[in-house]
Amino acid sequence: MSSRLRALFIAHNHPDLHPGGTEIFARSLARSFNAGSEVEALFVGCVNGTHRAPKPGTLFQAVGRSGDELLLWTGHFDRFFQSQIDLHAVVPELTELLTTFRPDIVHFHHTLLIGVEAIALVRRVVPEAKILLTLHDYYAICPQEGQMVTAPDRRLCHKASPDACRRCLPHLTEDRFTLRELHLKALFSLVDCFVSPSEFLRRRYIEWGIAEDRIVCIRNGIEPAPVAPPRPIANGGSRNRFGFFGHLNPYKGALVAIEAARRLAADGIEAELALHGSADFQTAEFKSELEAAIAGAPVRAFGGYAREDFPRLVADVDWVVVPSVWWENAPLVIQEAFRHKRPVICSNIGGMAEMVRDGTDGLHFRVGDAADLARTMALAMRSETLWDDLRRNIAAPRTIRDAAREHLELYRRLAGIAEPPRRARRSRATARAAVEEVSSVRIA
Repeated sequence: MSSRLRALFIAHNHPDLHPGGTEIFARSLARSFNAGSEVEALFVGCVNGTHRAPKPGTLFQAVGRSGDELLLWTGHFDRFFQSQIDLHAVVPELTELLTTFRPDIVHFHHTLLIGVEAIALVRRVVPEAKILLTLHDYYAICPQEGQMVTAPDRRLCHKASPDACRRCLPHLTEDRFTLRELHLKALFSLVDCFVSPSEFLRRRYIEWGIAEDRIVCIRNGIEPAPVAPPRPIANGGSRNRFGFFGHLNPYKGALVAIEAARRLAADGIEAELALHGSADFQTAEFKSELEAAIAGAPVRAFGGYAREDFPRLVADVDWVVVPSVWWENAPLVIQEAFRHKRPVICSNIGGMAEMVRDGTDGLHFRVGDAADLARTMALAMRSETLWDDLRRNIAAPRTIRDAAREHLELYRRLAGIAEPPRRARRSRATARAAVEEVSSVRIA
């Protein structure tokens, strides 16, 4: 007799291969459950040729030897329709996993790579399972990589429509955008509950058409880690070191931060900006733009970093700058900064503005406005008390255990139970056994 709920987690990559916030949180949530006694979790990260080559004989690969994490190669994917093209290969493999593991909960953390058709497959193969989908971004709403930012001018988009979307993707006809929306909403109708990590994103999806009572807000949590002490400064010294942490791409706003640093230097204000992140997978055009911007500004570019390096790197900065030019949902870097008691200077939109209280534990500036960011950075440096005042008001970020506890309550409510279920299962049907039983799994 099993007393644990079985939960299958599906994300669009694995944090060991692509350390994005969605992948990190989804895997952390699964691991948090496996460390307890109430949920048995199996994590599946979908990958393509960018990070892993397919193995002969199977689409599955194990990650390490823990027995509760898998990779599923899903390289044939239609990004516009969020559809998996290679159903002939994916359906049998995923069906075998579902019938072996027999999950009570299937929790999608993205439909990228796996395809929205997987929702219908789960409903057919394990009809008793409850299906959840956490909406970590706007991919369903926006066919322009889910950014809700116009192309090529990178302006904020406030509402998707066939006419507006065609201005970004002029090679497509308007009916394609209508068909895309109908396709996604039809498959989303099979989801039992949607989860949003921010109230801002939740409201966006309600406006898009998801019923208000079908989407709940559960904020993300982070795993425990050592806390970096404040950077020591001499008497009369200035809190003038700013740090950018994240992927260097057109949407994270690194160009805005670089221009702000250049403006400060032009005004004779001594400030230091450290860029921590890589421009992997970006276009040659953007990389050239980035290199030219860095060359003309007082900026130190350190390249990519591992998550475990964050405490050491943030120890050398006073402020964390989050200058994203899109409607961020729940940036992990803000939680990380708050863990280390670093006030955050962020764009005044989306989940950023929701997480950072202007004048309380951080500062806001006008999104995309390098001049306003420079003004805000100068204000932060000039005040002798502001850094201490903001730091004092920073609350400890939610832990992954807090998030797991709230998710468990939701799982139980959906399953209609007050206590963990007790029903007969084959003794082999555990996460580890499911990994072993899926035919021809290759050990990475």
